[in-house]
Amino acid sequence: MSRKSYIVLVAGCAVLLITMGVRQSFGLFLNPLTQDFQLDFGVFSLTLAIQNLLWGLSQPYIGALADKYGSGRTIAIAGVANVLGMWWLANATSVWEIHMSAGVVIGIAGSGATLAVILGVIARNVPAERRSFFLGIGSAVATMGQITMAPVAQSFITDFGWTTTVIILGLSMGLIVPLAFALTGKASDVSAADEGAEKILDALNRARKHSGYVYLTMGFYVCGFHVAFIMSHFPNYLTSLEMPEWLPGAAISVVGVSNLIGTFGFGWAGDKWSKKYLLSSIYTGRAIVFGVFFLTPLSVTSVLVFSAALGFLWLATVPLTSGLVGQMFGVRYLATLFGIVFASHQLGAFTSSWIGGLVFDETGSYDLIWQISILLGVLTALLHLPIDERPVEMKPQPAE
Repeated sequence: MSRKSYIVLVAGCAVLLITMGVRQSFGLFLNPLTQDFQLDFGVFSLTLAIQNLLWGLSQPYIGALADKYGSGRTIAIAGVANVLGMWWLANATSVWEIHMSAGVVIGIAGSGATLAVILGVIARNVPAERRSFFLGIGSAVATMGQITMAPVAQSFITDFGWTTTVIILGLSMGLIVPLAFALTGKASDVSAADEGAEKILDALNRARKHSGYVYLTMGFYVCGFHVAFIMSHFPNYLTSLEMPEWLPGAAISVVGVSNLIGTFGFGWAGDKWSKKYLLSSIYTGRAIVFGVFFLTPLSVTSVLVFSAALGFLWLATVPLTSGLVGQMFGVRYLATLFGIVFASHQLGAFTSSWIGGLVFDETGSYDLIWQISILLGVLTALLHLPIDERPVEMKPQPAE
């Protein structure tokens, strides 16, 4: 690889480390914020649901802007918006301000500096034959923030309160802006000879008619459902069952450590074996892990074992899913095409974030969500089997 490729990889991983680390710590604020404002759990659950929904719905459009006008500008603007959103949350005095700051502003800002845009930049700058592996590196680093930020955030919340912790995490988001200067580029930079000279609407039309792309999009909904349920509600699940106060942050951290191994491994495997079968095995594994944990008596040991097992399958779907989109349609418009798939992921995240809070308020339990998670894992494993992984032939474009 060229020197530029390494710089892009390092800068992209740094941005993902910060942005995803902060976002995967939001579940830790559910208890203290709810108690401080004397709200039902469903209120901040709705905030997290709005955040995930707008992150997803805006992703295809932000991805298209990055493809057309340049990723560097998009990432820098997203960095500034993240800082402002965190500052507003820390100074919020009403429910609507919580929804607007943590939900709307941080939700939309997530589209510009997280997986779809950053992985699109990395994919354009690494060799095609090793693309899945390098996408795996980026995806794995995306949860390294859990290893450091989750336990640190938990400690800060305990020692200094949730508002001070939000400000500290917001300041860390400011580092995204200088890193954006190393992540410039747009779709037109990709050689037409390598990736086709078609326009973005042609690419979208091809994807829309491809059943495999539709199956990937549907499957990623379930990935988002699983991930957001754990990130948003697992800390409260443990707290409600009187587990030690250090355990929620430690559990999220263990997920992050285990994810490094799983995502690296599946990213490497995706360059050698069928991505659709690997994805099917991941969702099967998730269903088994959820089922065993649900049926096993709760203890510190069972929580840590569950976290390690689930972490191995955590973001392992991302390099395979994004790599499969690039394999079928090329990387020229990857930020846009994967952005649409990622939007489905965030619709799933919206569902479990919001419904999880409503179910807990109504029943005092998350049993129904655990059961739905198991069923969805099985169905999604089957859904990936008929995907046609072969590259889609592009029609020659008339000269202008």
